[in-house]
Amino acid sequence: MSEHPTHIERREVLRPEPALALTRLLEVGEPDFDRDGLPLLWHWLYLLERPAQADLGTDGHPVSGVIPAPPEPGRRRMWAGGRATSLAPLRLGVLTTRRTEIVSSTDKDGRSGRLTFVVVRHTIEQDDSPVVVEEQDIVYRDAVAPGAPAPVEQVEDIGLEPGEWRLPIDPALLFRFSALTYNAHRIHYDRDYAREVEGYAGLVTHGPLQAIAMAEAARERGADRRVSIDYRLVSPLLDHQGLVVSAIADGASWRTGARDLSGRATARGRVTRGGLVQPS
Repeated sequence: MSEHPTHIERREVLRPEPALALTRLLEVGEPDFDRDGLPLLWHWLYLLERPAQADLGTDGHPVSGVIPAPPEPGRRRMWAGGRATSLAPLRLGVLTTRRTEIVSSTDKDGRSGRLTFVVVRHTIEQDDSPVVVEEQDIVYRDAVAPGAPAPVEQVEDIGLEPGEWRLPIDPALLFRFSALTYNAHRIHYDRDYAREVEGYAGLVTHGPLQAIAMAEAARERGADRRVSIDYRLVSPLLDHQGLVVSAIADGASWRTGARDLSGRATARGRVTRGGLVQPS
Protein backbone atom coordinates (compact mmCIF):
# COMPACT_ATOMS: atom_id res chain seq x y z
CA MET A 1 0.00 0.00 0.00
CA SER A 2 1.33 3.45 -0.90
CA GLU A 3 1.87 6.09 1.75
CA HIS A 4 -1.07 8.12 0.40
CA PRO A 5 -3.44 5.77 -1.49
CA THR A 6 -6.14 7.18 -3.76
CA HIS A 7 -8.63 4.41 -3.03
CA ILE A 8 -9.03 1.61 -0.52
CA GLU A 9 -11.29 -1.44 -0.38
CA ARG A 10 -12.26 -3.31 2.77
CA ARG A 11 -14.41 -6.44 3.21
CA GLU A 12 -15.91 -8.11 6.26
CA VAL A 13 -19.00 -9.94 7.47
CA LEU A 14 -21.09 -7.56 9.58
CA ARG A 15 -21.61 -8.91 13.09
CA PRO A 16 -24.37 -7.77 15.49
CA GLU A 17 -22.14 -6.91 18.47
CA PRO A 18 -21.12 -3.35 17.44
CA ALA A 19 -24.74 -2.42 16.66
CA LEU A 20 -25.95 -3.84 19.96
CA ALA A 21 -23.20 -1.90 21.74
CA LEU A 22 -24.43 1.32 20.12
CA THR A 23 -28.00 0.72 21.31
CA ARG A 24 -26.66 0.54 24.87
CA LEU A 25 -24.44 3.58 24.42
CA LEU A 26 -27.32 5.73 23.12
CA GLU A 27 -29.92 3.97 25.27
CA VAL A 28 -32.26 3.51 22.31
CA GLY A 29 -34.50 0.56 21.55
CA GLU A 30 -32.98 -2.28 19.54
CA PRO A 31 -33.87 -1.82 15.84
CA ASP A 32 -35.45 -4.63 13.84
CA PHE A 33 -32.24 -5.62 12.12
CA ASP A 34 -33.84 -8.54 10.24
CA ARG A 35 -36.56 -6.35 8.71
CA ASP A 36 -34.83 -2.98 8.25
CA GLY A 37 -31.11 -3.66 8.43
CA LEU A 38 -28.83 -1.18 10.18
CA PRO A 39 -30.26 2.32 10.77
CA LEU A 40 -28.91 5.32 8.91
CA LEU A 41 -25.22 6.05 9.70
CA TRP A 42 -24.72 2.90 11.80
CA HIS A 43 -22.35 1.68 9.08
CA TRP A 44 -19.76 3.87 10.86
CA LEU A 45 -19.27 0.97 13.29
CA TYR A 46 -18.09 -1.37 10.54
CA LEU A 47 -15.41 -1.78 7.86
CA LEU A 48 -13.08 0.42 9.90
CA GLU A 49 -9.52 1.38 9.18
CA ARG A 50 -7.25 -0.16 11.82
CA PRO A 51 -3.83 1.40 11.27
CA ALA A 52 -0.68 0.30 13.02
CA GLN A 53 0.21 2.23 16.15
CA ALA A 54 3.37 3.44 14.42
CA ASP A 55 1.23 5.09 11.71
CA LEU A 56 -0.54 7.44 14.15
CA GLY A 57 0.39 11.11 14.38
CA THR A 58 0.74 12.98 17.65
CA ASP A 59 -2.99 13.87 17.56
CA GLY A 60 -3.99 10.19 17.29
CA HIS A 61 -5.04 10.30 13.63
CA PRO A 62 -3.24 8.03 11.15
CA VAL A 63 -0.84 9.89 8.89
CA SER A 64 -0.32 7.31 6.13
CA GLY A 65 -1.94 4.30 4.49
CA VAL A 66 -5.52 5.57 4.98
CA ILE A 67 -8.04 7.84 3.28
CA PRO A 68 -7.92 10.69 3.95
CA ALA A 69 -4.42 11.31 5.24
CA PRO A 70 -3.15 14.77 6.19
CA PRO A 71 -1.93 16.65 3.11
CA GLU A 72 1.17 17.66 5.09
CA PRO A 73 2.63 16.77 8.51
CA GLY A 74 1.18 18.66 11.46
CA ARG A 75 -2.16 19.65 9.91
CA ARG A 76 -5.19 19.52 12.26
CA ARG A 77 -8.21 17.51 11.11
CA MET A 78 -11.84 18.54 11.58
CA TRP A 79 -15.01 16.69 10.52
CA ALA A 80 -17.19 19.36 8.86
CA GLY A 81 -20.24 17.38 7.72
CA GLY A 82 -21.43 15.08 5.02
CA ARG A 83 -24.20 13.29 3.16
CA ALA A 84 -25.33 9.65 3.23
CA THR A 85 -28.05 7.70 1.45
CA SER A 86 -29.48 4.31 2.38
CA LEU A 87 -30.36 2.59 -0.90
CA ALA A 88 -31.30 -0.82 0.51
CA PRO A 89 -31.17 -2.61 3.88
CA LEU A 90 -27.62 -2.96 5.21
CA ARG A 91 -27.92 -6.49 6.59
CA LEU A 92 -26.02 -8.17 9.38
CA GLY A 93 -24.32 -11.50 8.79
CA VAL A 94 -23.52 -10.69 5.15
CA LEU A 95 -20.14 -10.25 3.48
CA THR A 96 -19.89 -6.52 2.83
CA THR A 97 -17.49 -4.40 0.78
CA ARG A 98 -16.63 -0.74 1.33
CA ARG A 99 -14.83 1.19 -1.40
CA THR A 100 -13.29 4.51 -0.37
CA GLU A 101 -11.94 7.22 -2.66
CA ILE A 102 -11.06 10.90 -2.68
CA VAL A 103 -13.65 12.93 -4.62
CA SER A 104 -11.95 16.31 -4.36
CA SER A 105 -9.29 18.27 -2.47
CA THR A 106 -9.31 22.07 -2.44
CA ASP A 107 -7.01 24.56 -0.75
CA LYS A 108 -8.37 27.88 0.51
CA ASP A 109 -7.22 30.70 2.77
CA GLY A 110 -9.41 31.29 5.82
CA ARG A 111 -9.36 33.68 8.75
CA SER A 112 -7.36 31.16 10.77
CA GLY A 113 -4.93 30.45 7.94
CA ARG A 114 -4.61 27.85 5.22
CA LEU A 115 -7.41 25.28 4.90
CA THR A 116 -7.65 22.09 2.84
CA PHE A 117 -11.16 20.76 2.14
CA VAL A 118 -11.31 17.06 1.28
CA VAL A 119 -14.43 15.15 0.17
CA VAL A 120 -14.24 11.39 0.75
CA ARG A 121 -16.75 8.97 -0.79
CA HIS A 122 -17.60 5.55 0.67
CA THR A 123 -19.67 3.06 -1.33
CA ILE A 124 -20.86 0.05 0.65
CA GLU A 125 -22.03 -3.03 -1.26
CA GLN A 126 -23.71 -6.31 -0.41
CA ASP A 127 -24.31 -9.02 -3.04
CA ASP A 128 -22.55 -6.76 -5.59
CA SER A 129 -25.12 -3.96 -5.22
CA PRO A 130 -24.69 -0.58 -3.48
CA VAL A 131 -26.65 -0.31 -0.24
CA VAL A 132 -25.12 2.84 1.31
CA VAL A 133 -23.38 5.74 -0.42
CA GLU A 134 -21.75 8.42 1.71
CA GLU A 135 -19.62 11.51 1.27
CA GLN A 136 -17.68 13.00 4.19
CA ASP A 137 -16.40 16.58 4.27
CA ILE A 138 -13.06 16.80 6.07
CA VAL A 139 -11.12 20.01 6.72
CA TYR A 140 -7.41 20.26 7.51
CA ARG A 141 -6.01 23.44 9.04
CA ASP A 142 -2.53 24.47 10.02
CA ALA A 143 -1.51 23.75 13.58
CA VAL A 144 -1.25 26.76 15.85
CA ALA A 145 1.29 27.31 18.58
CA PRO A 146 -0.04 26.08 21.95
CA GLY A 147 -1.34 28.87 24.13
CA ALA A 148 -3.51 29.25 27.18
CA PRO A 149 -6.46 26.84 27.06
CA ALA A 150 -9.86 28.40 26.47
CA PRO A 151 -11.65 29.09 29.78
CA VAL A 152 -14.31 26.65 30.94
CA GLU A 153 -17.54 28.64 30.88
CA GLN A 154 -20.63 27.75 32.85
CA VAL A 155 -23.50 26.44 30.75
CA GLU A 156 -27.04 27.39 31.70
CA ASP A 157 -29.48 24.52 31.10
CA ILE A 158 -32.59 25.96 29.43
CA GLY A 159 -34.44 22.63 29.56
CA LEU A 160 -36.05 20.68 26.75
CA GLU A 161 -38.59 21.73 24.18
CA PRO A 162 -41.26 19.20 23.12
CA GLY A 163 -39.71 16.56 20.88
CA GLU A 164 -36.12 17.17 21.95
CA TRP A 165 -33.88 14.38 23.20
CA ARG A 166 -30.99 14.85 25.63
CA LEU A 167 -27.97 12.59 25.40
CA PRO A 168 -25.88 12.90 28.57
CA ILE A 169 -22.26 13.55 27.56
CA ASP A 170 -19.39 12.56 29.82
CA PRO A 171 -15.82 11.27 29.31
CA ALA A 172 -16.92 7.62 29.53
CA LEU A 173 -19.47 8.03 26.73
CA LEU A 174 -16.97 9.84 24.50
CA PHE A 175 -14.36 7.16 25.15
CA ARG A 176 -16.81 4.35 24.37
CA PHE A 177 -17.89 6.00 21.11
CA SER A 178 -14.23 6.44 20.16
CA ALA A 179 -13.70 2.74 20.85
CA LEU A 180 -16.75 1.69 18.80
CA THR A 181 -15.58 3.71 15.79
CA TYR A 182 -11.83 3.05 16.29
CA ASN A 183 -11.22 6.79 16.49
CA ALA A 184 -7.96 7.62 18.28
CA HIS A 185 -8.20 11.42 17.92
CA ARG A 186 -7.03 12.59 21.34
CA ILE A 187 -9.39 15.60 21.56
CA HIS A 188 -12.17 13.14 22.45
CA TYR A 189 -10.55 11.41 25.44
CA ASP A 190 -7.30 13.18 26.43
CA ARG A 191 -8.34 16.34 28.26
CA ASP A 192 -4.79 17.64 28.74
CA TYR A 193 -4.08 17.29 25.02
CA ALA A 194 -7.40 18.87 24.02
CA ARG A 195 -6.78 21.87 26.27
CA GLU A 196 -3.03 22.39 26.12
CA VAL A 197 -2.31 21.47 22.48
CA GLU A 198 -5.48 22.16 20.48
CA GLY A 199 -6.81 24.91 22.75
CA TYR A 200 -10.26 23.55 23.57
CA ALA A 201 -11.84 24.16 26.97
CA GLY A 202 -12.64 20.47 27.39
CA LEU A 203 -13.10 17.17 25.59
CA VAL A 204 -14.71 17.50 22.15
CA THR A 205 -17.93 15.64 21.36
CA HIS A 206 -17.55 13.75 18.08
CA GLY A 207 -19.22 15.17 14.99
CA PRO A 208 -20.33 11.67 13.93
CA LEU A 209 -21.91 11.12 17.36
CA GLN A 210 -23.99 14.27 16.87
CA ALA A 211 -24.95 13.17 13.36
CA ILE A 212 -26.02 9.70 14.53
CA ALA A 213 -28.03 11.25 17.36
CA MET A 214 -29.80 13.56 14.88
CA ALA A 215 -30.55 10.60 12.59
CA GLU A 216 -31.89 8.65 15.57
CA ALA A 217 -34.17 11.56 16.54
CA ALA A 218 -35.58 11.48 13.00
CA ARG A 219 -35.93 7.68 13.06
CA GLU A 220 -37.92 7.98 16.29
CA ARG A 221 -40.32 10.22 14.37
CA GLY A 222 -40.79 7.88 11.43
CA ALA A 223 -37.72 8.39 9.24
CA ASP A 224 -36.91 4.72 8.83
CA ARG A 225 -36.34 2.51 5.82
CA ARG A 226 -34.69 4.19 2.81
CA VAL A 227 -33.69 7.72 3.79
CA SER A 228 -30.84 10.18 3.32
CA ILE A 229 -29.16 12.70 5.60
CA ASP A 230 -27.33 15.91 4.81
CA TYR A 231 -25.70 17.49 7.88
CA ARG A 232 -23.28 20.25 8.79
CA LEU A 233 -21.28 20.81 11.98
CA VAL A 234 -21.41 24.51 12.81
CA SER A 235 -19.64 24.84 16.19
CA PRO A 236 -17.49 22.68 18.50
CA LEU A 237 -19.38 20.91 21.30
CA LEU A 238 -17.53 20.14 24.54
CA ASP A 239 -18.29 17.47 27.10
CA HIS A 240 -19.49 19.84 29.85
CA GLN A 241 -21.90 21.54 27.43
CA GLY A 242 -24.22 18.53 27.00
CA LEU A 243 -26.02 17.43 23.83
CA VAL A 244 -29.67 17.94 22.84
CA VAL A 245 -30.99 16.82 19.45
CA SER A 246 -34.27 17.33 17.65
CA ALA A 247 -36.09 16.31 14.47
CA ILE A 248 -39.06 18.27 13.17
CA ALA A 249 -41.27 16.90 10.39
CA ASP A 250 -41.25 19.14 7.31
CA GLY A 251 -43.26 17.56 4.51
CA ALA A 252 -41.42 14.47 3.29
CA SER A 253 -38.35 15.29 5.38
CA TRP A 254 -37.24 16.09 8.91
CA ARG A 255 -35.19 19.12 9.94
CA THR A 256 -32.65 17.92 12.48
CA GLY A 257 -30.44 19.83 14.85
CA ALA A 258 -27.99 19.47 17.69
CA ARG A 259 -27.35 22.05 20.40
CA ASP A 260 -25.74 22.40 23.80
CA LEU A 261 -27.74 22.74 27.01
CA SER A 262 -27.83 26.53 26.69
CA GLY A 263 -29.39 26.45 23.21
CA ARG A 264 -26.27 27.17 21.11
CA ALA A 265 -26.51 25.28 17.79
CA THR A 266 -23.64 22.88 17.07
CA ALA A 267 -24.98 20.90 14.07
CA ARG A 268 -27.82 21.11 11.55
CA GLY A 269 -29.16 18.63 9.08
CA ARG A 270 -32.05 17.26 7.08
CA VAL A 271 -33.26 13.67 6.78
CA THR A 272 -35.19 12.96 3.59
CA ARG A 273 -36.99 9.97 2.15
CA GLY A 274 -35.30 8.80 -1.02
CA GLY A 275 -31.86 9.25 -2.51
CA LEU A 276 -29.40 12.08 -2.04
CA VAL A 277 -25.98 10.61 -2.82
CA GLN A 278 -26.03 8.33 -5.86
CA PRO A 279 -23.70 5.40 -6.58
CA SER A 280 -21.02 6.13 -9.16
